Amino acid sequence: MNASNPSAISQADHIPGIDYRFSDPALLEQALTHRSHGGRHYERLEFLGDSLLNLVASELLYHERRHAPEGDLSRMRSRLVRDVTLAEIARELQLGPYLRLGQGELRSGGFLRESILADVVEALIGAIYIDGGFEAARRVVIELIGQRLDALPDAEQLKDPKTRLQELLQAHGLELPIYSVLAESGADHAKRFLVQCAIGDLLPPVQAEAASRRKAEQAAARLAHQALVEKLAHAPQLPVTRADRDD
Repeated sequence: MNASNPSAISQADHIPGIDYRFSDPALLEQALTHRSHGGRHYERLEFLGDSLLNLVASELLYHERRHAPEGDLSRMRSRLVRDVTLAEIARELQLGPYLRLGQGELRSGGFLRESILADVVEALIGAIYIDGGFEAARRVVIELIGQRLDALPDAEQLKDPKTRLQELLQAHGLELPIYSVLAESGADHAKRFLVQCAIGDLLPPVQAEAASRRKAEQAAARLAHQALVEKLAHAPQLPVTRADRDD
């Protein structure tokens, strides 16, 4: 397949970097086709691929991290299958130029968009499953995420900031945080949320801004966690764990 000639997709039977050749090249073409392009697109294949990816990632973690509890396994799996990770894989495979997008998506840089790149990786996994069966899809998933599994950080470091803040507060019997949206700005397609995290009288409230309420809350929780760790480090009666110091 030649990335400089997207029309060649319909005749191609594989993606460079993925050790699999399609018996039905139409499945590969469909896996690379966004809804905006018209015709058969990748969303149904993405649905399949998402489930397969989660299953194989769960299997790998179950065998590789034999002593990890369920919560830690879930956090590690989330890191392996999140959009950020899948988009990184797509960029390494240089999938962007192969994508079949409508003119609007092309003009807006859809071939660079994280969500689309992640969707296409899942769609390719689904297409391989339909074309070659479970073992073929499983093998490709292992090839794509195996090295990333080996490089996963400690499970404690994978906890999101809100979880880490809440656990730190609970460990010391302190009041739990309250998150509130102070302001929303921007057009519907470019919203910004300003969120405050308050922990009673323990710390001054902290604020953070992001493109979604969830991301803003996580950013505010990260700032509050850092401030709380520093405060507790100077209070001998409230010891701080090593994992918290490493935040």
